[in-house]
Amino acid sequence: MVSFRFFKPAPSEVEDDVDNETLTPRGASRERRAVVEKVDEAVEGKSHSVEQDWWWKPFWTFSSVLIFAGMLWSAGHHLWQWLDRPVESVIVMGAAQHLDRKLLAQHIAAELDDDLLSVDINTIKNLVSEHPWVRVSSIKRDWPGTLLVSIEEEVPVARWGERGLLNHQGDIFWPELKEEYRTLPRLSGPAPDTERVMSQFHDLNQMLRAVGLNVVSLNLEARGAWTLVLDNQIKVIVGREEVNARLGRFLDLYRLRLSEQAEEIEEIDIRYTHGVAVKWRVKPDDENAG
Repeated sequence: MVSFRFFKPAPSEVEDDVDNETLTPRGASRERRAVVEKVDEAVEGKSHSVEQDWWWKPFWTFSSVLIFAGMLWSAGHHLWQWLDRPVESVIVMGAAQHLDRKLLAQHIAAELDDDLLSVDINTIKNLVSEHPWVRVSSIKRDWPGTLLVSIEEEVPVARWGERGLLNHQGDIFWPELKEEYRTLPRLSGPAPDTERVMSQFHDLNQMLRAVGLNVVSLNLEARGAWTLVLDNQIKVIVGREEVNARLGRFLDLYRLRLSEQAEEIEEIDIRYTHGVAVKWRVKPDDENAG
């Protein structure tokens, strides 16, 4: 006799089967594999695309920079051509008493070889400064085709030697001397000492004005001795030392006695400590007597 035993599955096994059936429905594994494969294909495709396109970005960046630079150069070139026009006129501005501004403008225009923007401003300024009557100058471009030259003219306050003139700063300049400059005081001395001579000229004039006199000529010798001529034609030998003290004694003596005889005096040597030596002019009677 055959007997059959039927076993009742354990509750835990039943629950496991139910859970498995719930978590993993039929056909889910195949779908999951399909999704994973698609993701992998997409990643591989993107990676392949990145590998193919990595050089395009720098190429387009470099190309864009070149195009932009070319556009800038083209715009700058056209702007330069528009600004660099021929110089049509030269205008010299500034107060001028001795300088002929028209002639100076013509001289500048004759030396121009370049257009307005290409012209060398420093070269033009040096050209203007070569004129003896120009003290300072400035050059400006004025579009469309004008060169503006502003000048400040020298103001002579004294002659230097026989051919030069001095400005108020003691600078020598050498214009063509005219007769009108002969009335200026005449100063002379070593060329490096022009400022010293000019300063002494002002100081001596300041002292002499107290007795109504002015210096018309002042000379500084190489060894440092001073000699001056007054506007009453008296020559005064001052020497090298104690210039102000000696001149002060001379002024005292001039007030007391010499002023009344000024027309008869030719030269006064004030280098002495306790007095002066006076050289009198020769009278016509004395010449006839001799």
